[in-house]
This record gives sequence, C-alpha cells and structure tokens, in this order.
Amino acid sequence: MKETILSVKNLTISFHTLDGKISAVQGVTFDLKKGETLAIVGESGSGKSVAMKAINRVLPKDNTLYEDGEIIYEGRNLLSISEGEMEKVRGKKIAMIFQDPMTSLNPTMTVGMQIAESIIKHQKMVKNEAIKEAINLMRLVGIREPETSSQNYPHQFSGGMRQRVMIALSLACKPDILIADEPTTALDVTIQAQILDLIDELKQKLHMSVIFITHDLGVVAHVADRVAVMYAGKIVEIGTAEEVFYYPQNPYTWGLICSMPSIDTKDTTLYSIPGAPPNLLNMPKGDAFAPRNSYALAIDFEEKPPLFKVSESHYAATWLLHPSAPKVIPPAEILRRYDIFKAFYENKEEVSVYDECTACSAG
Repeated sequence: MKETILSVKNLTISFHTLDGKISAVQGVTFDLKKGETLAIVGESGSGKSVAMKAINRVLPKDNTLYEDGEIIYEGRNLLSISEGEMEKVRGKKIAMIFQDPMTSLNPTMTVGMQIAESIIKHQKMVKNEAIKEAINLMRLVGIREPETSSQNYPHQFSGGMRQRVMIALSLACKPDILIADEPTTALDVTIQAQILDLIDELKQKLHMSVIFITHDLGVVAHVADRVAVMYAGKIVEIGTAEEVFYYPQNPYTWGLICSMPSIDTKDTTLYSIPGAPPNLLNMPKGDAFAPRNSYALAIDFEEKPPLFKVSESHYAATWLLHPSAPKVIPPAEILRRYDIFKAFYENKEEVSVYDECTACSAG
C-alpha cells in the first residue's frame, strides 16, 4: 500500500459575507497517497477549489473561517502552523497551477525571469544558475527553443504555452504535491489532452502526487488514480477511477456521467442535471442534492446521508445504499457501465477508462 503524503480530516470552511455566512466546505475528508493523482470533480460552486486552496492557505484572510478540521502534511497541521512556516511549504513543497495563467503571470517580466525568481527564492541559487535551471524546466515541459522563449513575455505565448510556463513555474522547487485547479478549462480539446498528458508524465518523472480539480469527469478519466466527487461542499462519492466511472453509486455522479457528451450520442439533446445547486447561505435540510434528485427518498429531505462503504476503496453518500432502501433502476448509461465494470473484474475483456472517456472529452 502506498504511503499517505497528505491527510485532510473533517475540513469545514465558511465565509463571512454581507449577506451572511456561506458554508463552502463541510466535513471534507480524504488522503492523498504518494505518487498518485486524485481528481476532485464537481459543478462550479461545489467547494472543490476552496477546499484545495485551503491546503496552501491562500484563501482570503479577512473573511475566511476554518471552523473545523486538520490538513496533515509531514506530521504537522498546516492550519495551525505560523505564516512563516507556511511560506516554507507553499510553492516549495505544495505547488499550485491555476485556471488562467494570464492572471498568475507577471506581464512586465519575461517568463524565464519569473521562473528563475522562484528558484532564487526557494532554492537559494545565484541568478545565472537560476536562469539556466529555468530554461531546463521550460525544456522539460515541452516549450521549444527555451533559450529564446525564456526571453519572451506572457502575451507572446499561446494559451497552451502559457499553461506550460505555469507548470514549469510550479515545478521550480520540485514540490512533493502539485495542485492543478482546472488548468485546462480555457483550452481546446487537443491542447487539454497535451496538458493532461504532460502533467501525468511529469508526475511519473518527478515522483510527485497530484490533485486535479475539474468540473468535467471526462477530462481526468485517463490520468486519475482515484476520483472524489463533491457537491454543495461535501464529498458525495470517492473511489478508484474505475469504481467511480464504471460502478458509480451516488445519483449525483450518475447525473455527471450522463451529462458527458459522446461521439456515440444519437440524441441531439444532451442530458443535463435538472435544477441548480443549493444556496450555500441557506442550505436545505437533509441531502443537498435531494431537490434535483429524481431518485430521492423521503429520508433524503430530512437527514443527510453518511458515506456508505461500497468496497475497501469506494464510498458513496446516498440513502439508496442503506440496507432498508428500495431497489431502484439506474439510468441505462449507468447500467451499461455496471456491465463493463463486471466484465473488467471477471477479466472477460480489456477495459480502459482512457478509451471510454476520450470520446466524452472530444464530444
């Protein structure tokens, strides 16, 4: 079994606003193993980015309240150490890539100097050595002619190349953990695939652990080892990529999977989950997904479901897994995946999450 490098326990975060208190993250718990990629998936507003930004303590200080929980890294709770100690972790040990590189890169500095600046700060290299290392990193992430490109400014790069610069910048200190916050959202499908493959390749080369945040299940299908699905600030399903893609148990996960376009889709109308996420200022009683869930039971409107154990690595928060719950028939697409999952574990055929979902992303 792989060693746990990061452990998040019962993380609960709220924001004070002029309208009231927003419950953004509610009791999030997960472990990140050494060398694995964990995908955090959910609609916009599900709390995935807030929970992951809390790991590096980059949430706004003036209105963020850490109500409960721990983030354990190297035997210390990152929520309780001083800002000075956190600065030795942030960027150096745990790095982040953000969605829009143009808002993260300095438009007045060459990209080579921006990467070198991080190396000088964290690795204490002299300027000339740092510039050489920056060029090596740019070469590592696939930027052509890095000696020349390092002298260019961010606006002189395409969106995909800027994202590669951000990856090089995040790798400047050889971090143990890389958090990628929707780094491919603004890119076309071909460039998305290149960036995903690059992150996966670098993970293998540098022995990193990766947390990949996205709203699109198909995007991370072939790079994730495990997947955690979030809704309204909570993890509602977590398991291996195969378990979540081919044997999903939560109706919200069913909805996300059915919403993925495919080149095999015959109907011109794509499925979408009905309704909208709940107002985090006034959370509903019971399961937050109940008003949008056509499979909801009466208890869903009264009590929040716990995470039920499906297997040693697979858990889902739905009352449908309670022994006394009535049996329901999932959507046809989910039943098809159950059959694939069963065949996979009976070794009747080769199944690849990548093959299954490449079409989903390309659709």
